Amino acid sequence: MSFHVVSDPAEVREVMRRTEDFLPTNALTSVVPLAPAALRILSRARFALPPVLASATGAKHRQVRKLVAGFFTPAKVAAIGPQVRELTQVRTAETAELLQHGPADLADAVAKHIPPIIMAELTGIRCPDLDVLKRWSRDSLELFWGWPPEDRQPVLAESAAEFYGWLRGEVATSRGTGSLFGVLDAAGLTPSEICSLGYFLVIAGQETTAQLIGTSFYRALQEPGRWQQLGAGARAGAGAEAGSGADSRAPSGAKSFVRQVLATESSVHTWRRAVPRDTRLGGTELPAGAEILLELSGKHPPDTGGTAYSLAFGHGLHRCLGAKLAELETVLVLEETARALPAVRLTGPDPDWLRLLSFQTPLTVTVEQEEK
Repeated sequence: MSFHVVSDPAEVREVMRRTEDFLPTNALTSVVPLAPAALRILSRARFALPPVLASATGAKHRQVRKLVAGFFTPAKVAAIGPQVRELTQVRTAETAELLQHGPADLADAVAKHIPPIIMAELTGIRCPDLDVLKRWSRDSLELFWGWPPEDRQPVLAESAAEFYGWLRGEVATSRGTGSLFGVLDAAGLTPSEICSLGYFLVIAGQETTAQLIGTSFYRALQEPGRWQQLGAGARAGAGAEAGSGADSRAPSGAKSFVRQVLATESSVHTWRRAVPRDTRLGGTELPAGAEILLELSGKHPPDTGGTAYSLAFGHGLHRCLGAKLAELETVLVLEETARALPAVRLTGPDPDWLRLLSFQTPLTVTVEQEEK
């Protein structure tokens, strides 16, 4: 599949504003056509992804978006900050124990643990076993945004079908509750529509944030003195918060660093759009049926008034509803980890990276304790 790549941030925003000329209908379709064996597995599981949120348009999209947004209000996100810090403190204490016996992987020991718990807390959707959830998430990202060969597709499809079956069960047991699934059911969405929304919301709500945390860990540790600076800022910020009661506020140093990562190397660095009719973008004529790839991260000029990071979460009607949450979690986890583990350094070979069409992160962030 070939894409018309849009790199200029102004043109990316234009595409996202022109909602009649550039549709999100291809946002969740697989990058490569799925082989018959994989399709049969998904069909047996009654796997279906009708357009609801990320791939939808029109009045129903706005209605669903408003319902989902109610679970991620600024007040609710701010109030979750202390729990993020507490969870990170638990994870870093366990990691400190591991480091006494040799290297540890911060992506595995810290980054992957906090976002699923926070997502479950805010949405009321039960969190499955963490290792199972991570397998479902990674397999689904590869299936829909990777280039899996035909003989690997059935393995990924089996995982996706297992995940979808779990979602169907969660939707059924959520009826009449105040959880996100219960609210969507009460609003008249069908089970398949709720599963479609939940399929990618459950992934995006924790996997992409864990990826962003991992990249932030890695880049901070690569930059001489940055890790210690972030740890010192966390100590100062914690003291200020204790006096003010504003536990979710983050010092500007860590926030600025995370926004730099978002602007240059976000975990969600591209997104797709489809052209429903002949149109023009900049100086290019685009025919109906064209596929567009929007580069959200890494293409900004150096001086953008501190706003370049924002495009990593999209723009306009489809801007990520969890943007503030993802940023807050990453800032606080980064701060607390640097504070708790000030004397660690990267060790071993450079990590392998997850490199998919729209997702990227180092697969490991291996550190060791510096000798005193």
